Amino acid sequence: MSAYPEIRPGCSLLIAWQLKDKRVVLVGGGQVAAGRLVHLLQADALVTLIAPSSNLNNEVRYRITTDPLAMSRITWLDRLYEGPHDLDGAEMVLTAIDDNEASLKIWEDAKGLKIPVNVADVPPNCDFYFGSLIRRGALQVMVSTNGRGPKLAALIRQRLEDALPPDVDVAIEKVGRLRELLRDRAPGVGGKLGRDRMQWMTSICETWDLGELAQLDEPSMRRLLDEGWDHNKKVLKHDDIFGRRFWKHAFLEESDAIWFAGGVLIGGLLAIMHLRRRI
Repeated sequence: MSAYPEIRPGCSLLIAWQLKDKRVVLVGGGQVAAGRLVHLLQADALVTLIAPSSNLNNEVRYRITTDPLAMSRITWLDRLYEGPHDLDGAEMVLTAIDDNEASLKIWEDAKGLKIPVNVADVPPNCDFYFGSLIRRGALQVMVSTNGRGPKLAALIRQRLEDALPPDVDVAIEKVGRLRELLRDRAPGVGGKLGRDRMQWMTSICETWDLGELAQLDEPSMRRLLDEGWDHNKKVLKHDDIFGRRFWKHAFLEESDAIWFAGGVLIGGLLAIMHLRRRI
C-alpha cells in the first residue's frame, strides 16, 4: 500500500477561474444563457452577448435593459453570430443555442483561435463544464458529474448546502480579515515567515469552530495577534479571548472581580448571622 494518494484518472481539473474584467463571448439569449450570464457577472467578467432581441427570454432582457450592474458589464449585439471576428479579444466562449450547426461553427472558430469553449449540452465539444454551485458570500462549492448527470449534481449540491452552518460565510469573511491583519503585522512572501503565518492561521481554524470564528471582531482579532502571534505564535482558544470579557464589560479587572466576589460572600454570611440573632 503506497503512502501517497492513489491516481484515479477520468476526472476534471476543478479550478477557480479568474475572469475579472476579462472578455467572454456568450451566444444565445434563452434560459440556459440566462444562467450562464449570472455566473459570468458574478465572476466580474465583461460579457459580449450575441442574440437577436426576438430570442431573448425575460431574465436576459432584464439584465441588458434594466439591471444597472449587468448593463455596465454587458455589450449586447442584437443579431446572430457572424464569424471569427465576433470572438476578437475573447478569453472564453460559451454557446447556448438550439441550432446544432451554428454551435458547431462557433466551436470550430473558438478552437481555431485557441479559446476555451463550452457548447451547452454537448459534452464532447466542451473544454470545461458548468457544475451545480453553492454560493455563500466568498464561499463557492461546485459539484460536478463531468457532464454525466446535471440533475444529480443539483440534488447532491442541495444536500451539501443544507448541511452547511448558517454563519459559514461570516466565518470566512472574519478569517480573511484576520489574515489581512496578520500580513500587515508580519509582512513578507515565502520563507520561514510565510510558513509560520500559514501554520498559525491553520491552527486557529482547527482550534475554533465556524460559529466561534464568526464572532470575531476587530478588537478580538487584534487581541489574538497581540497575545497570541506576538507571544511566540501562541494559538489562543475562543474562551481565552471571549471568556474574560464579562469583567472588562463590567469595568472590573480580574483581581477586582475576586475582591468583589469575596465581599459578596462575606456580606451574605453577615446577613445570615444577623438573622439568627434576631430569631
